[in-house]
Amino acid sequence: MTTPTQLFVDGRWQSARGRSPIRLINPATGEGFVDVESAGVADVARAVESAHVAWESGWRDMTPGKRTEILYNVARKLREQQESIAQLETLQIGKPITDARDEVGLGARVFEYYAGAVTQFCGQTIPVARGGFDFTLRESMGVVAAVVPWNFPFPIACWKAAPALAAGNCVVLKPASLSPLTALALGETAHAAGLPPGVLQVLPGSGAVVGDALVTHPLIRKVSFTGSTAVGRRVMELAARDLKRVSLELGGKSPNIIFADADWQKAAETSPMSVFANTGQDCCARSRVYVERSVFEPFVDRFVAATHKLVVGDPAREETQLGPLVSAAQRAVVEDFLADARARGSRFVCGGGRPKTESRGFFLEPTVLLGVGSGDRCWQEEIFGPVVAITPFDDEATLLRDVNASPYGLSGSLWTNDLRRALRVSRAVQAGVLSVNSHSSVHVEAPFGGFKTSGLGRDLGMAAMEGYTELKNVYVAE
Repeated sequence: MTTPTQLFVDGRWQSARGRSPIRLINPATGEGFVDVESAGVADVARAVESAHVAWESGWRDMTPGKRTEILYNVARKLREQQESIAQLETLQIGKPITDARDEVGLGARVFEYYAGAVTQFCGQTIPVARGGFDFTLRESMGVVAAVVPWNFPFPIACWKAAPALAAGNCVVLKPASLSPLTALALGETAHAAGLPPGVLQVLPGSGAVVGDALVTHPLIRKVSFTGSTAVGRRVMELAARDLKRVSLELGGKSPNIIFADADWQKAAETSPMSVFANTGQDCCARSRVYVERSVFEPFVDRFVAATHKLVVGDPAREETQLGPLVSAAQRAVVEDFLADARARGSRFVCGGGRPKTESRGFFLEPTVLLGVGSGDRCWQEEIFGPVVAITPFDDEATLLRDVNASPYGLSGSLWTNDLRRALRVSRAVQAGVLSVNSHSSVHVEAPFGGFKTSGLGRDLGMAAMEGYTELKNVYVAE
C-alpha cells in the first residue's frame, strides 16, 4: 500500500480544490515525511452531495444479505492489509507497532460484528388498545458525518463507519489533521471490497473548515464525533441549528479504585498500562488512582516497579510499549501540567522528564505523582499524557464523593473481591463504562460512551447501530 495523499471521494482518489496541504510529522523523529491534501468547503459539498446520491440510488435499499456480504468482505480485506495499515499508523502518530496491528485487527472485528448484525436488526410488533396491527421500523438516516480523533484513528473510524453503513447510511469520514493516512486507507480498502462509490467518503482537513462545514451541511442527518469536550460543545451548538442528531464521545478523567480486600498486587502490576498505554493519550486512561490506606504504600511500590519496567522508545521496534506523544505541541501541554505539579509541591516518585535514551521525537517518561491535591490541575483536568496521580482513601462514602466530583464520567476500574461492594460501588460511580478487577473499557459487542461532560450517545454494540437509525411507528387498522 502506497502512502495516500489525496481525498477519497466517489470511490477514487481526487485532488482537493485549492487549500494548502497538511504536512505530516513523524512523532518518533520530529521530521516531516509526506504532504496530504486538505479538503475545503467546496470538497465537503461535493462529497456530501455524492454520498446523498449514493444513499438514494441504492445503498439504503440494498438487500440485507448483500450489505452483509460487502461488510464481511471489508473485514477480510482489512485483515489482508493489516501490516501495511499498521505501519501507516505507527508512522503518523507514533503508536507502537504491536498496538497498531492489534487495532487494525479490532477494526476488522468491528466490521464483522456489524456485518452479522444487519440481518438481526429488527423492529417490533406492538399490541395496542384499539386493535389492528402496530409495528416499528428502523430506517436509515441518510448521510452521516463521522469525525474521529488522532489517538486511536483507525479503530474509531471503524467504530463509526461500520454500524452507520450496516444501518443503511452513507458516511463522510473526517480524520484528524495529524492522522489522516489510515482513514484514507480504510476508504480505499472498503471500496476495493465492494462498497459502492460514494458510500464512504474520506476528507482530510482542518476541523475549523471541514468539521464545521460537515456539521452545518443541510444534507448531513447525524454527526458522530469523538474528541475533546470543548470541541464537542461546538459540534452540539452548530448541530442544534437544524436539530441534527449527534453522538459525542468526549474527554475523561477516569478513576482506578483499589480496595484492600482485592488482589491489589495484581492491580498494582497491571495498572500502569491502564494509564500509560498509548503514552497516556486515551480518554479512558485511569489517571486518578485511589488506594485504600492499609495497602497504599506497598501498592505504590509495586506500581512504580512495574512502571520502571515499561519499554519506552522507537515505536517501530517490536519490544516498544510506549512511543512518543503525537506532537511537540501535545508534549508541551503535558510538560505544563508537570511544571504545575512541581510548583504545587507534588512528589515525583517516577519519571517527570524526557528520556535520555531518545534525543529525537516527542518522548516523555511515564510519571507517577503522589501528594496531588484534590484542587490541583493534575487531579482535576484531563492531561492526555503519561501522568498518573495516586492517593490513599479511608472510607467508601468519602471516596465516592471525590470520584463523582469530576465533571467527567467516561470510564473507570474497581478492584475488590467483595461482590456486594462491587455492585454497590459500580452503581454509585457516575461513569458510562466500568470494569471490575480489570482495566478493559472496550468490547465490540457492548456499548461505549460517557456520562456528564464525557458525552452522549454510544459507540459499539447494538446501541451504536440504533443510534444511526430513525424509529418509525406504523399502525394498520383492522
